[in-house]
Amino acid sequence: MSKSSGVIAPRSEAEAFFKAHPDVDSIEMIYTDMGGVPRGKRLRQHEVMAVYESGRMFPGSITVVDITGQDTVETGLVWEDGDADRSMKPIPGTLVRTPWGGDHAAQFLVDFYELDGTPHDLDPRHVLGGIIDRFIADGLTPVLAVELEFYLVDPRRARDGTVRPARPGYSRDTPRNVEVYGLRELDDFRPFFDALYAATDAQDIPLESAISEFAPGQFELTLRHKPDALRACDDAIMYKRLVKAVAQQQGFEATFMAKPFAEQAGSGMHIHVSVNDGSGTNIFASDDPEGTPALRHAIGGMIGTVGDAFALFAPHANSYRRFKANSYAPVAPTWGVNNRTVSFRIPAGPPPSRHVEHRACGADANPYLAVAAVLAGMHHGMTNKTDPGAAVAGNGYDRDNSGDDKPPSNWFAAVDRFHGSTLMRDYLGERFVDMFSIVKRVEQDRYFGVVPTLDYDWYLRNA
Repeated sequence: MSKSSGVIAPRSEAEAFFKAHPDVDSIEMIYTDMGGVPRGKRLRQHEVMAVYESGRMFPGSITVVDITGQDTVETGLVWEDGDADRSMKPIPGTLVRTPWGGDHAAQFLVDFYELDGTPHDLDPRHVLGGIIDRFIADGLTPVLAVELEFYLVDPRRARDGTVRPARPGYSRDTPRNVEVYGLRELDDFRPFFDALYAATDAQDIPLESAISEFAPGQFELTLRHKPDALRACDDAIMYKRLVKAVAQQQGFEATFMAKPFAEQAGSGMHIHVSVNDGSGTNIFASDDPEGTPALRHAIGGMIGTVGDAFALFAPHANSYRRFKANSYAPVAPTWGVNNRTVSFRIPAGPPPSRHVEHRACGADANPYLAVAAVLAGMHHGMTNKTDPGAAVAGNGYDRDNSGDDKPPSNWFAAVDRFHGSTLMRDYLGERFVDMFSIVKRVEQDRYFGVVPTLDYDWYLRNA
């Protein structure tokens, strides 16, 4: 398993933290499951010191819970081994204050390990680490940033159970206009953004510009790129938790759900990637707007693997509501330069900044797994010098999307294709692909086993 992700924070890191913050005595230990949900325990200071010395036992079944936190016994990883413990160990650089929790609160991230010290093969962070190892073996380093869209919504549901965009504190009116790039919309929620930036600074998360996105209550903030893909994903995990916590503190709810409103824009996770060589030079850098052959081969690999990996990019039932033409969510495996209608965009900019933006993921995807699939596609394409075909000019939604490279159009097809993918099994591991597929198939059965209100509206009288 991964050498990249198998780095454990030393006890000295915790000692230095508590020396600087001796009053902190409520610390959350956070593991990120397959669904991208943070799970763990709240510990006292002395317990945290023990984790940094020898780890903390945790049941192995946590690796195969569904999005609701329910065991997936069909995996054979719950009762068959007595739901035996494995060990959680701290990730370097993640022990930080949590300002929203008060003066005595903090958190740290953990990885999952077998009792013999082997990285657990179902831990999403270790899965990503194994792919980064392949780049390192080739003398290469992925440089990465994760960009997330989200909505601020009213925590109180409407009478019919639907959600509404959050209202500014001074207003009784629910926002209705799109107001893309609107500055007034940022001003309306200034206390939230001020608290957000203060919290990210306290946690050393490199948060940068903020914009009002393409729907009322929707926003996007950028994280600075890093030549450490694991840490970039750690930043994304910590950022999502932080956004939700600060929103709650401010009286709102933040959601990274892919499509909370049928008639409004969905929320995406845009992954910006370049690759450095051993001297730290961007191998995609070129005066040509289409970049170097290496960049085009990386895009070719992503085009060829996007369908196999789609269950990771769109992991939930709601994820598939996001993909509509002319919605800024891509619907075909296309690429282009300075073009937001394609799945794989080379942004405009100076030659040294040349990189690709992967636009297929929903904001509901697990960052570790989404990035793992992106990097797997890039590595496969660069290794095999995959031709991406011609770049799309103009409206990418006009492209014929009936070929073999078409991504799955629904949740069931995506999971089936992922399960049958030889390439995903090669890059992510046989057991991970099998277990992820079982979890998702059980989750599908549970989701469609519920009769929604819409069934009564459509069928109760008319069927």
